[in-house]
Amino acid sequence: MIISSQNLRGIYIAFNTLFNKAFEEQKPIYEQIATVTPSTTDIETYAWLGDIPGMREWIGDREVQNLSGSDYTIKNKDFELTVGVPRNAIEDDKIGLYNPSIQMLGQSAALHPDQLVFALLKNGFTEKCYDGQAFFSDVHKVGKKNVSNKGTAKLSMEAYIAARAAIMSLTNSKGQPLGLVPDTMVVPPALDATARDILIADQINGTKNTMQGTATPLMASQLAGNDTAWFLLCTKKPIKPLIYQQRKKAKFVAKTDEKDDNVFFSNKYIYGVDSRGNAGFGFWQMAYGSDGTTGE
Repeated sequence: MIISSQNLRGIYIAFNTLFNKAFEEQKPIYEQIATVTPSTTDIETYAWLGDIPGMREWIGDREVQNLSGSDYTIKNKDFELTVGVPRNAIEDDKIGLYNPSIQMLGQSAALHPDQLVFALLKNGFTEKCYDGQAFFSDVHKVGKKNVSNKGTAKLSMEAYIAARAAIMSLTNSKGQPLGLVPDTMVVPPALDATARDILIADQINGTKNTMQGTATPLMASQLAGNDTAWFLLCTKKPIKPLIYQQRKKAKFVAKTDEKDDNVFFSNKYIYGVDSRGNAGFGFWQMAYGSDGTTGE
């Protein structure tokens, strides 16, 4: 193939089509547990994270709720994935050999938010949320009380019932029930069968499963290797337990000008994808996590 701007433009269009098709074919799952929030700067402050207020009887003047008690921020990060195509491959009409690499770019870009969100969930036992404590902690402050959304029990029917009750029993700082009902159990591949037994099976050991349908199991392959931890989440509220902050959507780019250094010095055309964003924690009250290190 003759190297010309017209031919290079045609290759870019073909690669971009492959990229977009591979991107659209993916089915990421992060939006099931994370609220997607747009970002317009390098860092966003989530001042409204804090106590969850409830309605009150209107006696006297309105009582303005303080929704600016948090200085929790999520800083955007840059992400990229790049492949190089030798100039000789184009001259020798071997460009089709690189189609899988371009498809890989599309797949990786589409699934990258999953990596960020589920890595954050996995690290929730140590990473801090808006109140300065680990997202999963036994010392969250609600008024003057310490409240826990952290467990150590291995996944079992008894542990699930206890975790569910812990979330549903939460109140705000004024003692008002939050009315939270968990609806999603997130597990690694190693616990997928156990989660399905608890939440889907009609019977367990010949006895009717009274917990059937009380939550939906969600197996996340991104949690592989963290084989004992499991998570119970409330995902039906306006804000989900986790946040995916999107500054710039994934974009397919290329450097193919004859004057580009990669072409002039390395005899190589560059194709890649880049995006900008990050993940962070929402309300800890909407999540319960167990590291599964004990039998109880």
